[in-house]
Amino acid sequence: MEIFPTSFQAFKSFFLIMTRISVILFMLPFFNARIIPALSKAGLAFIITIVLFPVIGTGTGPFPATALGMARIILAEVCIGLTLGLLVQLIFEGVRIMGQLVGFQTGFAITNILDPQSGMQISVLSNMAYMVAVVFFLLLNGHHILLIALRESFQIVGVGSANLTRHTFEKIVSLSGQMFVIALKIGAPAIAALFFTQVAFGLVTKVIPQMNIMIVAFPVQIVVGLVFFGISLNGLLLFMERYVGKLHSLLLNSMALMGAG
Repeated sequence: MEIFPTSFQAFKSFFLIMTRISVILFMLPFFNARIIPALSKAGLAFIITIVLFPVIGTGTGPFPATALGMARIILAEVCIGLTLGLLVQLIFEGVRIMGQLVGFQTGFAITNILDPQSGMQISVLSNMAYMVAVVFFLLLNGHHILLIALRESFQIVGVGSANLTRHTFEKIVSLSGQMFVIALKIGAPAIAALFFTQVAFGLVTKVIPQMNIMIVAFPVQIVVGLVFFGISLNGLLLFMERYVGKLHSLLLNSMALMGAG
């Protein structure tokens, strides 16, 4: 098969393949940042599509002749890309939530910074944890696993053959709720330590009401929060190792669910 499509049927296959790849790339950590030009993302998606098309293009089935049928297939490809992107983004958003929780308890809620990636104001600790998670993901070759799973996803769910059911969307919603579980698991040491610190200062206030607890508690909370936040980041490496080890099977099982309907 030629690299570039020469018939209208092949062009439709090429377009649908690039649709799935583009949605995934636009949702990946770091690549979804606003500081990266959209033209660069589109060019990268186009290059990956050119590389994969000779392998995938031959396995595509007949396409509907109506505009409504093609719209349904395009929507299905977008949903597949969103699902794969969400599964990868899951742990990173959980890490961000963890940083927000720890930063709020530490007293850094007022010291938000403008994140150049998302264009929003986020906690300093949240941004730091997110960048550390991205570094761990790359060091553990998570991007290689993602590219392999992306190629195999076309073998499991062929272009235009996705079967989207209510059970599939319920599974996606259930997986998205795991972000909060991930945040609590990773940030458990810092969250628990800060909670007990606040409880201790509450008891001291009852015993010694003359003490200006605000002056004493604020620096102590910062020290405790930063120390245990570092411990949480140390545990993040172990968590990322388990996550990356299961990422391939997680992506393929989700694709198998969409393929089976």
